[in-house]
Amino acid sequence: MNISYSWLKRYIDFDLTPNELADALTSLGLETGSVEKVESIKGGLKGLVAGKVLTCEAHPDSDHLHITTVDISNGAEDPLQIVCGAPNVASGQTVIVATLGTVLYDGDKEFLIKKSKIRGVESFGMLCAEDEIGVGHSHDGIIVLDDKTISSGTPAASIFNVHEDYVLEVDLTPNRIDAASHYGVARDLSAWLIQHGIKSNLHRPNIDRFEISRKEGKIEVEVENTKSAPRYSGIVIRGVKVGESPEWLKNLLLAIGQRPINSIVDITNYILFSICQPLHCFDLSKIKGDKIIVKNASEGDKFVTLDGVERTLNGNDLMICDSEKPLCIAGVFGGLDSGVTESTTDIFLESACFNPTSIRKTARRQGLNTDASFRYERGIDPNNTVYALKMAALLVKEIAGGEICTPLIDIYSEPAAPFSVELNYNYLNNIIGKEIPKETVKSIITSLDIAIVKETDDNLSLFVPAYRVDVQRPCDVAEEILRVYGYNNVEFSDSLKSSLSYKGATDTKNELQNLVSEQLTALGFNEILNNSLTAVDYYNTLETYPADRCVKLINPLSNDLSVMRQTLLFGGLESIAHNINRKRDNLSMYEFGNCYSYDSSIDATEKLLAPYSETSCMSILMTGSKSEGSWIEKERDITVFDLKAIVFNIFARLGIAENELAMKSIASDIYSNGIEFTTRGGKNIGTLGIVKNTILKKMDIDQPVYYCELDWNAIVKLSSKKKVSYTDLPKSQPVKRDLALLLDTTVTFGDVKRVIASAERRLLKEVTLFDVYEGKNLEAGKKSYAVSMILQDNEKTLQDKEIEKSMNKIITSLQKELGATLR
Repeated sequence: MNISYSWLKRYIDFDLTPNELADALTSLGLETGSVEKVESIKGGLKGLVAGKVLTCEAHPDSDHLHITTVDISNGAEDPLQIVCGAPNVASGQTVIVATLGTVLYDGDKEFLIKKSKIRGVESFGMLCAEDEIGVGHSHDGIIVLDDKTISSGTPAASIFNVHEDYVLEVDLTPNRIDAASHYGVARDLSAWLIQHGIKSNLHRPNIDRFEISRKEGKIEVEVENTKSAPRYSGIVIRGVKVGESPEWLKNLLLAIGQRPINSIVDITNYILFSICQPLHCFDLSKIKGDKIIVKNASEGDKFVTLDGVERTLNGNDLMICDSEKPLCIAGVFGGLDSGVTESTTDIFLESACFNPTSIRKTARRQGLNTDASFRYERGIDPNNTVYALKMAALLVKEIAGGEICTPLIDIYSEPAAPFSVELNYNYLNNIIGKEIPKETVKSIITSLDIAIVKETDDNLSLFVPAYRVDVQRPCDVAEEILRVYGYNNVEFSDSLKSSLSYKGATDTKNELQNLVSEQLTALGFNEILNNSLTAVDYYNTLETYPADRCVKLINPLSNDLSVMRQTLLFGGLESIAHNINRKRDNLSMYEFGNCYSYDSSIDATEKLLAPYSETSCMSILMTGSKSEGSWIEKERDITVFDLKAIVFNIFARLGIAENELAMKSIASDIYSNGIEFTTRGGKNIGTLGIVKNTILKKMDIDQPVYYCELDWNAIVKLSSKKKVSYTDLPKSQPVKRDLALLLDTTVTFGDVKRVIASAERRLLKEVTLFDVYEGKNLEAGKKSYAVSMILQDNEKTLQDKEIEKSMNKIITSLQKELGATLR
């Protein structure tokens, strides 16, 4: 939120510089990110002065240029020679001169005035037109000042009343809607100044001059939904003249980034940013039946808003209607055909307090976020509507004329009472960590507009104003006292108090995550972190992750963020696509994150089960080249076996042995070819494979992607069963034997490895596949595997007979279980 320094000074007297003010607000919890100087005319007309044209002669080498001499110092210095091409330049004129070194602006472009030669004649400045210095739009000729009292050398900034201001960018926390206006900030600043012994005078705009001009011309108001509109106020003003706002009002709005529109709309914006009360102005001639009805929309009704967009209304959307049609989405956005135009003469001003939940839901449903809805969603002061209405009416009468008509309408179904809070001094001192003097506590409380209704030695009974929706508990009051007292004024103690904690499952989980992260990062992987919210379109055609199992958001920010992710896959593919589009094709990534699902078959009322589940997952993605080509190494593309090796290295690092897992080939709507990992008990702990081209095409990825997703909780559980043990080094040498096997093409190396391991459990140490052949000289449906085995007895050297016996057992098992034959 932008706060104008000069606007703030309308409500509080202080002598702080803009930067000192920023520091004070930051210490109050209103963190100020930047302080920027702004001017009503860009550049502030620096270097531009009034000048008197002493002579004006035709240029000898041009039919349109003139050589002038101009006095810019009232005779104190030599006049300047300036070549000018304006058709209206003449001697005796008072003009605006841009001196050497002056910077002129044309939008974002800058133009430096410097000494130059024009057709052989030196020129030491420039005579300016309106559009060249930003005071108008005319370029018909130079500016000629009619005011004879303006002397040479008078700064142009004083002639054109350039308004200078400072804008502070204040980052509001969601709970501090009371500070979402200049008066709200002034109220906080006043408390800070009082605490720091600085005199300040907080003054709210006076509305005592408000009076009814006419006793007729009223309009009827009916509030059908008082829950969504607990207070609705309004007034009729007739005979207004809509036009341009005065300079002071335009300058204030421009300073905070608001575009002036017309006098009436600018007044409503001024009230909004002054005292945090949104107003809406209707053209009275467009209100049919002279009646306003505040009610819910009819389901499916169409309504065109100010931006020209036709919107479909929900039955819960609160609308401001006349006797025939809707005029405005209450608290959110106005209608296209009910607003104020230059031809408007009679207006109805609305000042209301709407239910925050109702406004928030409507704004999300319609995809709208306005300055009004921002404030209504967080809860404005319900006791401020009439004051704001009177303040606005007085401004309308002052700027646009007109007569205030009776009566002022105020429908307040259930007046908001202040929040009652009991504050104990001991509690306050304990929660702050310092004993603050009671008088200081009371001074801060009263300076924050909190009333002390009862006082004892130990307690204060407080009434917190209704606009402080975030202060309803003793701890909230303690926070208010502390931020004004100053966090930096609470000293550190010499002692440290802490409670011991035991190492739990979460610690182990985080330790293992860090262990794996370090391992993958050392291998050249990058960790990614994607949004848990994703698009439902990703799941519409999937069976593995069906769309009906998505956890849907009630009020999504957009269709692309409408559901919780069921898998880490699509976020990872988005990251890959993002990098590939920026010429980074060789990628290795990993991610830890939670995935979510919904099971409609589970009864939500069942105590032991819930329809929603949340699972911790880990994903690994690889694509592109394993190594880029160089003089020492040829380029090689990543394959699925590279990913598989990475995954098994992770298992090994976590102490999960291969014999604890089972693998089977899968093909699904995610993988064109893949593997599923399960425990010996049959629990699925992850998958690995080649992502289907149909999915990659949808993500605009034109190269193969290899993906693995693991159930991280299950992995951690398996790892926790690991027991570290050691054995002596073997006393004998290992023996290596190779087999060339002819197998059916459906047999995998995993099958071969499993059979060999089960046939020789005692001596077998290692099995590796070092060659695969399919092609000519083999019968159809067959392939050849060349397998190497390491046999070793830890205690003695193996004899030939032992080796032969083991190999025979292995060969027999391979023949019997897999139909293998030796080549």
